Amino acid sequence: MTIKPLADRVLLKSFEAEETTKSGIILAASAQEKPEMSEVVAVGPGTEENPMTVSVGDKVIISKYSGTEVKLDGEEYTIISVKDILAVVE
Repeated sequence: MTIKPLADRVLLKSFEAEETTKSGIILAASAQEKPEMSEVVAVGPGTEENPMTVSVGDKVIISKYSGTEVKLDGEEYTIISVKDILAVVE
């Protein structure tokens, strides 16, 4: 199965959460924050109000509590509106 976003929606896959801090302290799973940087997996066609400004493969920074989390074939994805993308990382 595949997920195809509609309208101005974007399908993202988050990077793995950091398990250790820069100083080497190992974090418990409950202490790990949801990553705010993700990779674009699929995009919808966009709308007149919200044209598509990202493409598949882009690495983006998103609003912390935005989107809807979905699970498909053991993988976790987030579906968000393109307006919830804050920046593209180059």
